[in-house]
Parts: sequence; C-alpha cells; structure tokens
Amino acid sequence: MRRGRGQGYLVGAVCVALCTVMLLPLLASVLASVKPTAEAAATPPTYLPHAVSLDSYERLWNYQQGLPTYLFNSLGTAVLTIVFTLALTVPAAYALARFRVPAKELVFVVLLLALIVPYQALLTPMFLMFARVGLTNSLVGLAVVHTAIQLPFSVYVLRNSFAAVPRELEEAAVMDGADSLQALRKVFLPAAFPAVVTVALFAFIMSWNEFLGALVMMSEGSKFTLPLVLAAARTETSLGGTDWGMLQAGITISIVPCVAVYLLLQRYYVSGLMSGAVK
Repeated sequence: MRRGRGQGYLVGAVCVALCTVMLLPLLASVLASVKPTAEAAATPPTYLPHAVSLDSYERLWNYQQGLPTYLFNSLGTAVLTIVFTLALTVPAAYALARFRVPAKELVFVVLLLALIVPYQALLTPMFLMFARVGLTNSLVGLAVVHTAIQLPFSVYVLRNSFAAVPRELEEAAVMDGADSLQALRKVFLPAAFPAVVTVALFAFIMSWNEFLGALVMMSEGSKFTLPLVLAAARTETSLGGTDWGMLQAGITISIVPCVAVYLLLQRYYVSGLMSGAVK
C-alpha cells in the first residue's frame, strides 16, 4: 500500500510539474497584457503587475484597421477551411474506406506522402497560380491554402474511422433501401462523429495560427489575419522599443478561441483521434 501510494504521489507530482511548465507561459502573457505600458516595457521585467491596466487592449482594438477586422479575417478563414476540408475529405475517406476503388491503397499511400512534403515548398507555385486567378488577398484563397495543408491528415483520420464502422450497420441500411449517400449521412457520419470533430478542430487551430501562408498570400492590411498583425505590431515602437503590452494582449486574445474550442470538444477530440489512429 505504501509503495502504491508513493507511486501515486510521484505521478501526481510529475503531472503538476508538466502542467506548471505548460501554463506558466500563458499566465505570463496574460499578466503582461494587463500591465501599464511603462511597466510592460520595463527591463528587467516584473513578474506580477504593480497595477492593472487595460490600455494595451485599447491600443490593440484601435491598431491599424482595428482588431475586429483581423478577428473577422482569422475566423472567416478558419471557418472556410473547416468547410472545405470536410467537404473534400469526408467523401474521399468514405470512398477509400468502403468502395472498390482500383488501387485505392496506393492512392491512400500517395495522399499520405504529402505529409512529408513541407508546405513551405509549395507556397511559391501556389502564389503564382493564385495570382493568375485572382485569389491573392482573398480569404477564400487563404482558406484553400490551409485546406491543402490539412487534407492528408484529415483523410488519414476519417478513412480509418469509416473503415472501423461495422459492416453490419451498412448492410442493414442498404437492406432498408438506403443508397451510398444516405448510408454516409445516416450511418457513417453519426458513427464517426468524433473523428469529424477532430478533423474540424485540427483545421480550425491550424488555420487560426498559420502565419507563413498568410504572409505570402496577403499584402493588403485590411486582409491580414491576427498572426500577421501581431507580427506587424512587433515592429512598432513605444517608449523606444516594442509595445510589449499590446503584443501580449494580442497573444492572449489569440489563445482564447483555441483553448475554448479545445475544452468544449475535448471529449470528441480524444476518442476521434484514437479511432483515426488505430484501425
């Protein structure tokens, strides 16, 4: 009993240490965002604010085109990425999992090979192609870039999840008169709902945080996403240096949606990732 209790304490101590390491940077950003401007730029920095001020959030709200514009651009791109990703990967994964597609295993492997190609290598040809069709400085064009980044992983997760659905359910639906599309909608999607949520969650977080693709595709300030405007704020000067308070306020705001979405969908995320990873 003593040995088991000691092991439990050890595991608990390790978990507390890991949580502390993970949460301290987030806490530091939140505390820095509510410091007065002079204190946020002080050297050496203070760990706890001597006074609480929301001036950094006010400056960020009115920065350049205004914070609502950048939040709308980031949120709009993320939502479009989710829609495009699910619209492409759900039928593709369903076909690879259930239909007799010629050389479908080879097709699946080729799709997975895209995971080893860094998307940065594709940005130049994609930019040249998008410039010809007028998709630069467009949320739709940026969402297409993010969708291309997300497709291989999404197909992998959904294909294995659809393949894990018992065939008896599909056969019962067919005997009741359902065609392939109805079976997908009424049998496979409800059964693989955690995997669908996992794909949507990964697509949202990737699109919300992605920087390089947005930097290449966007040149108009009114089309910038939140990561781009935070990078621009890094070069602004206040009191002879970077406005760290405003920058930390932007970081804090950018963290909130990701944490909120993850906490709300955590149950589906864990089960969906496991069903997509283990066939």
